[in-house]
Amino acid sequence: MKFKKSEKLYKKGLKNLVGAVNSPVRAFASVGGNPLFIEKAKGSKIYDVDGNEYLDLVVSYGPMILGHRHKKVEKAAKKALKKGYSFGASTAAEIKLAKIVCDAFPEMDKVRFVNSGTEAVLSGIRLARAYTGKDKIIKFSGCYHGHQDALLVAAGSGLATLSLPGSKGVPEGAVKNTLIAEYNNLESVKAHFEKYDDIAGVIIEPIGGNMGVVVPQNNFLKELQELVQNNNALLIADEVMTGFRSTFGGAQEKLGVVADITCLGKVIGGGFPVGAYGARNEIMENVAPLGGMYQAGTLSGNPIAMAGGIATLTELKKQNPYDKFEEIGAIIEVILLETAKKYNVDLSVNRFGSMINPFFTNIKVTNFEEAQSSDTEKFAVFFWEMIKNGVFLPPSQFEAWFLNSEITEKDIQVFSNAVDKAIGKVANSF
Repeated sequence: MKFKKSEKLYKKGLKNLVGAVNSPVRAFASVGGNPLFIEKAKGSKIYDVDGNEYLDLVVSYGPMILGHRHKKVEKAAKKALKKGYSFGASTAAEIKLAKIVCDAFPEMDKVRFVNSGTEAVLSGIRLARAYTGKDKIIKFSGCYHGHQDALLVAAGSGLATLSLPGSKGVPEGAVKNTLIAEYNNLESVKAHFEKYDDIAGVIIEPIGGNMGVVVPQNNFLKELQELVQNNNALLIADEVMTGFRSTFGGAQEKLGVVADITCLGKVIGGGFPVGAYGARNEIMENVAPLGGMYQAGTLSGNPIAMAGGIATLTELKKQNPYDKFEEIGAIIEVILLETAKKYNVDLSVNRFGSMINPFFTNIKVTNFEEAQSSDTEKFAVFFWEMIKNGVFLPPSQFEAWFLNSEITEKDIQVFSNAVDKAIGKVANSF
């Protein structure tokens, strides 16, 4: 497999783009080598500029749940495009998509569309503070909620800890009201509530998707919901990744919890830039123009994005591919584990519905610290061998893989063959 055109574009892109990319993970820094440049995609496949074909397990980090360029989504987007690109005014499509989303979340009466998951989360946090009149927010180490200053943090020393800026350019003052807890550790959350009386809310990815795929253990989320309620704070669910991926609605339904505020993105735009946050009436009525919490956006509710979202969710409800995802996910998990056993390579696999992630470690991964124990050098070897054998993966150990409804039995065979070669290469390299 050749990558000459990608290499050429990478060198050309270095002149006017930062690192030749527009999002850091695309730079392939954690796996080495030059990034791949993509030309097109269709169904379960993606094609780079050199003409190489891959089974796509990135699917734009989640939103292409129906596969690339689904005919109904494409038709809806083209129809909307002919009417205009952006109006800076309200459209009927916003109302239609809002009803579909709210109907899928029983505790959500109203929703506000924005342009990205990051924007949804920062607005959701502002809303929690506006509703409660409190300032502090608890987040979990390893959960990523976009690149806003207040949540771009790193843990200080100790289990229950104040935050430290996690990026240059983030002042200490921006994270002074952010507290960090450990995922799957309720005691680390209790410690904060015992120390502070001005906690507005707790934000969490119901399924951790930015430290691999990390699943809540031992009723952690149910007990977290109860703890938050007992302390007169709000539970904020960041379902930007998990929304409409594990069921038609959110992961909350499968996990038996109900958040006060839910943040969405990815699937609800069908591949177009979109985000949303929603809650019950008494909370959402704090948002302007009904209340005093200001949030606005010229491109919010963009007609093309709304059309793509309506078509995607309508088709998704019709297909109801979630049992199929469970079956395919289980097959992929078995392939990974049995192949690792065949070559005597330490491997642990986490999975939730259509999200899956292998870790090169001999322990079960339940939090960020355990995820970091995995061997990233082995993953880099594994990644490139998978690429060379026709499977496109996220170029990071700590990014979830995603399934789509266009995956076929032939695709599974391609995957199985690639895994055998990739894990075999890992075994022979260390």
